[in-house]
Amino acid sequence: MFVTKVTGYKRLYYATWYSLKGLKAAFLSEPAVRQETFLLVVGIGISLWLDVTIVERILMIGSLLMIIIVELLNSAVEAVVDRIGLEVHELSGKAKDIGSAAVFMAIMLALLCWGGILYGLFF
Repeated sequence: MFVTKVTGYKRLYYATWYSLKGLKAAFLSEPAVRQETFLLVVGIGISLWLDVTIVERILMIGSLLMIIIVELLNSAVEAVVDRIGLEVHELSGKAKDIGSAAVFMAIMLALLCWGGILYGLFF
């Protein structure tokens, strides 16, 4: 059986729709996504208030966005692992731990960006 692929603007519409659906699902089901979204909103406000260059502002906001991006990927990995089975398995734990480590590294990147920019601004 042949399935016709959606192309052009219709594909863009559907891709956007599914992305927004995924963001909504993550926001409603993952407390970490809600917390990181709050951090992003506050961080955007602070970065707009501070007297920093546009590149520094982009780094500040981008590093916070990176946390959410990695959290979304981590949540997807966790959902797939849980879909496969809820029994304890070494590889399932390893996959979840590595996803968590990726989120941790994204947070470290954001702290490095914000710390370096704020240090340069105030000291």
